[in-house]
Amino acid sequence: MHLWWDPPPAPTTEVSVVLEVLEPPTVAHLYFWALQVSFVDDAGRRVGGAHLGLQWYDLHPGSTAVNWGGYRDGASLRGSNATSRELDGEESALPSATKNRNTRDFAWRPRTPYRLRVTGDGDGWWRGDVTDLTTDETTVVRRLHGGGTLLADPVVWSEVFARCDDPTVTVRWSQPQPPWRAVRPTYQSYADGGCTNTRSEPDGDTGAWVQRTSYTRTG
Repeated sequence: MHLWWDPPPAPTTEVSVVLEVLEPPTVAHLYFWALQVSFVDDAGRRVGGAHLGLQWYDLHPGSTAVNWGGYRDGASLRGSNATSRELDGEESALPSATKNRNTRDFAWRPRTPYRLRVTGDGDGWWRGDVTDLTTDETTVVRRLHGGGTLLADPVVWSEVFARCDDPTVTVRWSQPQPPWRAVRPTYQSYADGGCTNTRSEPDGDTGAWVQRTSYTRTG
């Protein structure tokens, strides 16, 4: 499930959004909720992209983790050359039970708002950090060398590897910066491995959006 800024905001050096896992997973399958950005040069040409978000991943302590990683332009997340196109970056100060340079141990809590933020100085290095808004504690995941001078085409998404009929999981997205004027939801097709019972919808008139799995879709 994707939620796209519509129209996309002007390229900038900082993008953020608040994520809250309202109904957490209860099964041992991977869930990934992320803010994705593209890295572009001064001419607006895309040179790569990356995603920053929280994961429910049973191989990490408490099944909670954070991920900040990406690929150079032209890379496929599932392509045979994906590893060679994976972006380099600084070593994270966070430990990783899976020894993955992108995915690190992070004890996030359900029903707690976290600000996901990607920021940089336009020199090709981009910092990913997570702020617990109940404590104002910011955790720097690491800096990633994505290239480019600006961030463009932000989107948030839920990537779920659970069964379509597993218990409902709900997340809430709010306080996007730059603000979205409107939101365009999209879904992975059933033929491509998606579920027909995932749902994205506005959270009343708050300007926030919620995404749910195993929930009747309308529209």
